[in-house]
Amino acid sequence: MRYMAGICGIFLPALLATAVDAAYPERPVRMIVPQAVGASTDNVARIVAVELARELGQQVVVDNRPGGALQLGMELTAKAAPDGYTIGYAPIGALAIGPHLVAKPTVNAMRELAPVGQTITGHMMVLAAPKSPFRSMREVIDYAKQNPGKLFNASSSNGSPGHIGFELLKTMTGTQIVHVPYKGGPAAIADLMSGQVQLMMEGLNSASGHVKAGRVRGLAVTGLKRSPVFPEVPTLVEAGVAGYEATTWHGVVAPAGTPRAIITVLNAKLNQAVNSKAASERIFALGSEPLTGTPEEFWKLVRSDSAKWAEVIKRAGAKID
Repeated sequence: MRYMAGICGIFLPALLATAVDAAYPERPVRMIVPQAVGASTDNVARIVAVELARELGQQVVVDNRPGGALQLGMELTAKAAPDGYTIGYAPIGALAIGPHLVAKPTVNAMRELAPVGQTITGHMMVLAAPKSPFRSMREVIDYAKQNPGKLFNASSSNGSPGHIGFELLKTMTGTQIVHVPYKGGPAAIADLMSGQVQLMMEGLNSASGHVKAGRVRGLAVTGLKRSPVFPEVPTLVEAGVAGYEATTWHGVVAPAGTPRAIITVLNAKLNQAVNSKAASERIFALGSEPLTGTPEEFWKLVRSDSAKWAEVIKRAGAKID
């Protein structure tokens, strides 16, 4: 009897997982995106949703729920039934930055969400106004040190990755540059192009088209290696800011308690979707790179970046009411 019980203990979970694999999904899956239609996160999420639907054999319906420093969408995901039919598309701002900006976070990602997997990684880029004299980060840093408070850096919003990434840059270079938050990237880039502000740090998803067209000047990227989209643009490390790194990323999450067998199916299908030729080409065209892996690898990244940006936000004193 003990032998039979042992055999059941070994094979029953695998049999149950196989049964779930065969049955799931039986209806459309909702993907909650915590930004508005047309935002950089939404653009990538829709690419992923199309290919994920092909892999799952069911429609993946994008549900845009912007608000609350990207926390509204994550809260709605966390409160959904943990059955695999509601998932959340989560950029770095939703999981590693936003929770540290609001006075009372409405969701605890580590407890209330479950990782499915990463989808992309990307760079931000330090941009300069086309009419400004700056053609390198060294020139920006030297000028800022000699003229504290005379330069202005735009961001797409208070607490955005570009805002917090620039705060880290200012701390590491000992410069005083005035932050000007906007309500969205397009308005900030418009003022950068016109010279109302001199500098901006923005994700390549939003910035690449403007840089390629010469409407703004790309000075440096924020990863440890150069971007394959802009191989001619140096990293901030190469520009003299030793140790600087501020990558962006997206991933997919599910409500905590979602069965492991369903997470396993979603992870496998998500990886196939992101790495498909159709998705990867479109993701590269937007300025990002496809990057997939296990749920555990994604959650390790979330934890480490959350700790990193919590400290930067604390030093900068950034808050959203």
